[in-house]
Amino acid sequence: MSQDLTLHQRRRPPTAEEIEGIPWWAPLQPHERERALAALLVGDALPGDYVCRVGRPVTYWFGVVEGLLKMSNDNAEGSTMTFAGLPPGGWFGEGTVVKREPYRYNVQALRKSVVAGLHIDTFHWLLDHSIAFNRFVMHQLNERLGQFISAREIDRITNPDVRVARSLAALFHPVLYPGVGDVLRITQQELAYLVGLSRQRVNEALAALDAQGAIRVEYGGLRVLDLEALRSRDFQVKKA
Repeated sequence: MSQDLTLHQRRRPPTAEEIEGIPWWAPLQPHERERALAALLVGDALPGDYVCRVGRPVTYWFGVVEGLLKMSNDNAEGSTMTFAGLPPGGWFGEGTVVKREPYRYNVQALRKSVVAGLHIDTFHWLLDHSIAFNRFVMHQLNERLGQFISAREIDRITNPDVRVARSLAALFHPVLYPGVGDVLRITQQELAYLVGLSRQRVNEALAALDAQGAIRVEYGGLRVLDLEALRSRDFQVKKA
């Protein structure tokens, strides 16, 4: 894969395995799948590649097949606010696609990733013709609203351990990110980028969460053992 090509230029048809991993694919009727398949492309993103940029017109509805993306924006003070980490199985930006408005956020690859895109015209055709697709998008919009409210709350949390706990809970969202399962493949540096803390401080928080039994740090990733505890607003990390 040439690094001289843009993500747009690296587009290709999806493989059968990649298609089967799309969470809204299975409920579609055969003729709806045929229409969607003709408008589906995937791109191989390199670390640092932008999938979406603030102010650019929307042309595709995007989803993560493999890898990890970050959705963020810069505020008036010049600092970056992270709205969401986007792990495998996550489709995002449906509100922007529905309204056909320019992007109000940046989405960037944190590692080598595979990103799928459904053309905006086919997205709207499916909204007009598929009850199952409508239901999926409706659930996405509802869950996304809750996610963004949570992101604002996390941004105000001063306790680093609780901040990491709540951020991890968001990445294990079963509706928005069905491809994650029980184990999230993520490095401590990637998590630090998403949480807005140093790698060393994230490492300390993960060790505390592991000792408390909320997660288990495994080779190449994290396993959540008590998701409800991580989500709880009353959750506090007990110090030894």
